[in-house]
Amino acid sequence: MSSDIVKALNILCEEKGLEYEVVMEALESALAAAYRKDFGNRQGNYKVQFDPETGDMKVWDVKEVVADIDAEVLEKAQEALAALRDKVKEDGKELTEEEIGAFPHFNPKTEIMVTEAKSIDKKAAVGDILEIDQPLPSDFGRMAAQTAKQVIIQKLREAERNSVFDDFKTQEGQIIQGIVQRRDRSGAVIVDLGKITGIVLHDGQIQREQYRPGMRMKFYVVSVGMSPRGPEIILSRADKRMVEVVFAQEIPEIGNGEVQIKAIARDPGNRSKVAVWTDDESIDPIGSCIGQRGSRITTIIDELGGEKIDVIQWSDKTLEFIKHALSPAKVSSVELEADTNEANVHVAGDQFSLAIGRGGQNVRLAAELTGWKINVLQEGNADVAVSSEDDVNDVEKKLEDPADQTEDDGMSESEPESPRENSVSSDAEETEKEASKE
Repeated sequence: MSSDIVKALNILCEEKGLEYEVVMEALESALAAAYRKDFGNRQGNYKVQFDPETGDMKVWDVKEVVADIDAEVLEKAQEALAALRDKVKEDGKELTEEEIGAFPHFNPKTEIMVTEAKSIDKKAAVGDILEIDQPLPSDFGRMAAQTAKQVIIQKLREAERNSVFDDFKTQEGQIIQGIVQRRDRSGAVIVDLGKITGIVLHDGQIQREQYRPGMRMKFYVVSVGMSPRGPEIILSRADKRMVEVVFAQEIPEIGNGEVQIKAIARDPGNRSKVAVWTDDESIDPIGSCIGQRGSRITTIIDELGGEKIDVIQWSDKTLEFIKHALSPAKVSSVELEADTNEANVHVAGDQFSLAIGRGGQNVRLAAELTGWKINVLQEGNADVAVSSEDDVNDVEKKLEDPADQTEDDGMSESEPESPRENSVSSDAEETEKEASKE
């Protein structure tokens, strides 16, 4: 039958989510600290073995056997090392491990000279680890017990932090669910993830979203690091990699690699363009992403908080890819300037505002998707041109008639859809049209 100590340890393991061996290691470290407090000395490197069934314990002072060093030589070496350290410090530098190792040194806490070691164990040799039995005169006193308590609390906290870190490190690059707690003074959002909190920095937030305390939301895990205060988990709602993970979760063909996402451009909370490709001629990459009656793309939109999605056919031919990227606008022609990595795109007058999008959103996303600077020029009116690098206000000024833009980010109901094989927009009406074709 297990002792009360074993039962208490098992309860502690369940509450903290820790392995039994980890808790035992923390307990033995605490007992070693208590032994040093009551019976040992500051130069002791104590190791304790505790039997939770009987309550018995054994104590050793663990030392590494090193070669003898004359006390005078050691003293002079320490003086020379101190002088060198002061000189290096004046120069604003620090000693390297190689420079320190060049001086004879001896650490009485962890090392014992071979002559002294042989007086304890005649077979001792340089390089051996000597475990010297230590007596246990009586029970621990109050101060030693307090020391043991502090050590075990610290060790358990460290073990718990390491366990949480290891758990969340495996979720880096994935999507997890959390509950919004509050905003801190810097404007970052603190999210409760269960065992720990994560943080959504300002650039990871979507401006139009509200992060009210108690809201349950999904977040992309950008990074998991260890800081002096414990694991630090950086989350995001705006990272474009979140779009890729959601696609992989909701579309089996992407999840198993049959369809590949080649590029993503994102205006967080508003619209994303996703370029897809497959080498399997029997699979329609765009149709796989849209799903029957738009079921798959609708689910993805819901996951991203209503953000619209344009699914684009990727092509290794730059001209074609740029044409697809500017959908739903129809492009008349494209001229490439390889030296400056610019593309001059010509569109008809009735396609001009559609190609640009509200505030230049469509052309900016197309430029981000393709990696080319895109200049949209109106046919028959060379003076009217908008660049993907233009400011939002500049774009509005260059548009002849801003009223032509609809409330749906530059999407016009009167404009014909781009061909199914090139791209599909997730706008509600376009999705409905695509569904009716199937």
